[in-house]
Amino acid sequence: MTAEPRTLRTKAEESIAALYAGNRASLPGGDAVRARRNAAFSLFERFGLPHRRVEAWKYTDLRTLMRTVPPLAGVAPAERLAAVAEADALGACDRAQIVIANGVFEPSLSDLSGVDGVSVESLAHVLATSAERVGRLFDDGDDTVMALNTALMQGGAVVTVAAGARPARAIEIVHLTAGDGPVSVFTRDVVEVGEGATVRFLESHRGPAGVAYHVNALTELRVGDGAAVKWIRLQTESEAAQHLASFVTRLGERATLDHLAVNSGAALARWQAFATLAGERGRVAFSAATMLSGAEHSDSTLVLNHAEPHGSSRELFKSAIDGRATGAFQGKIVVAPVAQKTDARMMAKALLLSDAAEFASKPELEIFADDVQCGHGATAGQLDDAQLFYLMSRGIPRAEAERLLIEAFLDEAVDAIDEDAIAGALKGVVSAWLARRGTGA
Repeated sequence: MTAEPRTLRTKAEESIAALYAGNRASLPGGDAVRARRNAAFSLFERFGLPHRRVEAWKYTDLRTLMRTVPPLAGVAPAERLAAVAEADALGACDRAQIVIANGVFEPSLSDLSGVDGVSVESLAHVLATSAERVGRLFDDGDDTVMALNTALMQGGAVVTVAAGARPARAIEIVHLTAGDGPVSVFTRDVVEVGEGATVRFLESHRGPAGVAYHVNALTELRVGDGAAVKWIRLQTESEAAQHLASFVTRLGERATLDHLAVNSGAALARWQAFATLAGERGRVAFSAATMLSGAEHSDSTLVLNHAEPHGSSRELFKSAIDGRATGAFQGKIVVAPVAQKTDARMMAKALLLSDAAEFASKPELEIFADDVQCGHGATAGQLDDAQLFYLMSRGIPRAEAERLLIEAFLDEAVDAIDEDAIAGALKGVVSAWLARRGTGA
């Protein structure tokens, strides 16, 4: 008789197991939710953290990269929270705010004026009263990191936009992490956009500088028939933080989604998106600007399913990588047999700013229909010497010439969202990163 080999847990996996054992009784939700949590956690117990032999995680080996996971966050200390809240890169933008502090919706810190037709509930309340509204867009056992979010989700917001609503202001879902030391935050946002509605969402994540906290954030977005959504995501976590984010969306007939992600933080960051065009003539566009330096690691992964005919999609992912940082992009477009007349384009571009910088790109197409227009591409390279020479020949110092070229490279992705005020604020994030790069900070 041959014994089944035992898989040894890493220190981080042991920390996660202790986290669940010590907190599962106090997490929100009734018996049905606890059963879902246990079932989701069993996936982690079986497979552990994802590693390079898991194809979807081959460029982000969490089993190696994650050393430990801090205790679950409690109530955010007021002074620490205020300090984090002040560092608001979007402060000049007119927007309503839904504040999530250490994973918990804080109505007293939120501002929902000027958003008629929009209702907000705490995730904890929904889990206790109508838990079936949470997790409808995916299977809890499809991905270990998403399963851990289901097992340990502390709170978040459930946002409903009424059919036909047109809120005058953008709505920012603000995720703040604050504590006297390293903490873990598991947060879930569920957003339902009704038929024919038009709405702009901002999603931001930030925490205290120099603190090695851990964030696992998941967003579910359902876009009703004929609705139009713009979603702008800003990740400026602490330079010592770990940030794992999942975005799951499903679009109805003639629905549109324009998504922009700007990433300029975290020692370890992974953003993964799963988008389905589930209605005819749906349209989706994803763009991203990622800035890495030092020894940071960032991974952007997108799986886009065209499930119905006449859908269109556009993807533009840009990364600027300095120091010894490593970046990765994985993008897959899947076209179902019924999804004839699909028009899909995907491009990933990386700018390597040092000899030690690394970037991996893996675009894929899986096409099961025969009347489609689909394509993908990827480039990686250094700054163009001819362009540098042109600028320097006109009296611009080399450092400034480099800054102008990098800024122009990243701004193309930012401008794709077509929101001048918001794009201007995000370009400020790009400029701030470039300024830090110039000082070696």
